[in-house]
Amino acid sequence: MKFKYTYTQRSLKDIAKLDRVVKKQVAKKLPEFLLDPIKHSKPLKEHRFGKRRFRIGSYRIVFDMEGSEIVILRIGHRREIYK
Repeated sequence: MKFKYTYTQRSLKDIAKLDRVVKKQVAKKLPEFLLDPIKHSKPLKEHRFGKRRFRIGSYRIVFDMEGSEIVILRIGHRREIYK
């Protein structure tokens, strides 16, 4: 199955706040996760933030899956993303 990313307004704001180096890391890793998003992600215990997350170093990408769409909800440092 072919997946594609959809970004929420909140996630676009999160991306704009990221450091340039982190943005490059995220841009490099996101295409890799499209091949098998379930394999590269972990489920979240609390679903109030989203259902799954990707890990890129100390940063987390919280998302939901709707069919073949991966809806990116939040992107942020692991200390701050779940607050």
